[in-house]
Amino acid sequence: MKLTAIATTCAFLIAMGISHANAKDSKDGKVDQTVTISGNDTMQFDVKTFEVKAGSKVKIVLKNIGLVPKIAMGHNIVILKKGITAIAFGQKALGAGANATNALPDSLKGDVIASTKLLGPGETDSVVMKAPSETGTYEYVCTFPGHFALMRGVMTVK
Repeated sequence: MKLTAIATTCAFLIAMGISHANAKDSKDGKVDQTVTISGNDTMQFDVKTFEVKAGSKVKIVLKNIGLVPKIAMGHNIVILKKGITAIAFGQKALGAGANATNALPDSLKGDVIASTKLLGPGETDSVVMKAPSETGTYEYVCTFPGHFALMRGVMTVK
């Protein structure tokens, strides 16, 4: 009986697009703010700017709402440290060997505040981060090869 209830709950969570990682995030404590961003097959984020409070706990949710397979149109979101531009970082990622299966090489992670995994169509991932304590603007980008030209935005810390 208990196994049936667990299986039913898991099936419901999967159907609702809630992964184990997302369920764990909510158990780790409350977040101050949740920002949901979608990426599509025209290499666009639906949210180009958002604001967070300095030092707050922020959950970033990325949804790939496209239909094109991940190998051709995967999406992630990478929040960059202050002063690092999405364009420069995207070019640096290409030079470091970013590709369709590893869009964020380990050698670049020193420039990153937080990032999601690379998503295929219909997939969702989230990351919980502490917003920087320094106010200002921080760029974010999709590092799938070539996407940095269009898939980028700005997080403003107030």
